[in-house]
Amino acid sequence: MKKRALISVSDKSGIIEFAEQLIELDFEILSTGGTKKVLEENGVPVIGVDDVTGFPEILDGRVKTLHPNIHGGLLAKVSNLEHKAQIDSQNIRPIDLVCVNLYPFQQTVAKPNVAFEDAIENIDIGGPSMLRSAAKNFESVTVIVDALDYDKVLAELKQGGTTLETRQKLSAKVFRHTASYDAYIAEYMTKQAGEDLPERVTYTYELKQPLRYGENPHQKAAFYENPLGSSFSIAKARQLHGKELSYNNIHDADAALQIVKEFTEPAAVAVKHMNPCGVGVGQTIEDAFSKAFAADPVSIFGGIVAFNRAVDAATAKRLHEIFLEIVIAPAFSDEAVEILTGKKNIRLLTIPFDHSIEGEKMLTSVEGGLLIQDQDAYSLVDAEVKVATDREPTEEEMAALKLAWKVVKHVKSNAIVVADKDMTLGVGAGQMNRVGAAKIALEQAGEKAKGAVLASDAFFPMDDTVEAAAKAGITAIIQPGGSIRDEDSIKKANEYGIAMVMTGVRHFKH
Repeated sequence: MKKRALISVSDKSGIIEFAEQLIELDFEILSTGGTKKVLEENGVPVIGVDDVTGFPEILDGRVKTLHPNIHGGLLAKVSNLEHKAQIDSQNIRPIDLVCVNLYPFQQTVAKPNVAFEDAIENIDIGGPSMLRSAAKNFESVTVIVDALDYDKVLAELKQGGTTLETRQKLSAKVFRHTASYDAYIAEYMTKQAGEDLPERVTYTYELKQPLRYGENPHQKAAFYENPLGSSFSIAKARQLHGKELSYNNIHDADAALQIVKEFTEPAAVAVKHMNPCGVGVGQTIEDAFSKAFAADPVSIFGGIVAFNRAVDAATAKRLHEIFLEIVIAPAFSDEAVEILTGKKNIRLLTIPFDHSIEGEKMLTSVEGGLLIQDQDAYSLVDAEVKVATDREPTEEEMAALKLAWKVVKHVKSNAIVVADKDMTLGVGAGQMNRVGAAKIALEQAGEKAKGAVLASDAFFPMDDTVEAAAKAGITAIIQPGGSIRDEDSIKKANEYGIAMVMTGVRHFKH
């Protein structure tokens, strides 16, 4: 008696050649719908599933394979005499091989303005059911969900049959696939239902690339991508040049992107170890980079630079002068590419900036759990900004405060940023107390702190930070406010003639 293969695929790449070789291996093929039609049109003999079930397709094809004659053939253990007796008594033939891939739900909902009805109709029911039945019975059934596995399966069949090891690996792949498929559906339906904090969440990611190691050489790591995620991301970046990205490169590049997207004017952001070491804005991208470099010419060495404008030849020449791990931009001119590719190891990445940038949920793992939160997309446009001191900031000071506030939200807490209207001058990151962060930022700014402004990611618990700022020559401060001792800080600012702006918005970053 011939072996049976059931084939029903949405993605028909390579299916004709695969089916033809199964026929040569003395399989008979069961199929349905569009797959059956394609195989018949190409001369592949096919048995209709309705001929096996004795029941026609109904409900516009929603019900066709959900039948005991199919699932009995999939789930019966051929080595189990009782199973064999039961299917024989019902005239059910075993199905030895299943090749199924699913309705393109993921691709459907990725389309802009997809109709809800179209999304629903692309939820596959029969396909996952067949896959799960076959995968559960991997001891008896070979199950294929990925066209990349056709050649391996055929090679083993030609040697007498698939091995148990292969069938088990294919089974595991099926369960990963159906779990991922259901996760996409669950996420979509949860959003459609307006659920904000569901009782369960399941996220699914696809392997983009294995990494040589993680944060350190002794840690294994890999980079996974959300296929439905934002196109404004490192996961979707196009690499023009350089060796593959490392774990730390990806982290730092993401940090640079999150900062540079804050700016509409030409901007350059240099990042080192997840913190900005220099941010500059200007009339041109070269001008912006010159300021970002001048902000900290020491720390930028071996760093990552992101631009929100195309990199031209003049900027490329400046970049070529220093060692950088990565340069990110919307585009590079041909001359810029020629200049920068002269350096073997520098990575050049392009990411589109010409669309609405939507933030995703932020996921942070802790041992045994997962923290989920919205991105910190709150800006001064959203805030109720008020001047708390006797003196209001000048127009130039306000421009500097806005720049500093855009940057400080991306600096590890406790965070202080000193800036003028064009660039950062000092960054104090990740300190255990706020005055310590201020001292680092002010020391880095040095004489440039005179007449500059200072931004704090959270309120001042005491007036010591204001005191330190005043003595360094800071003339304006922006901070959230909200401390029970705000009046002490306001009083100290008034004492030194500092303008203090309060936003009511905290920007902790851990």
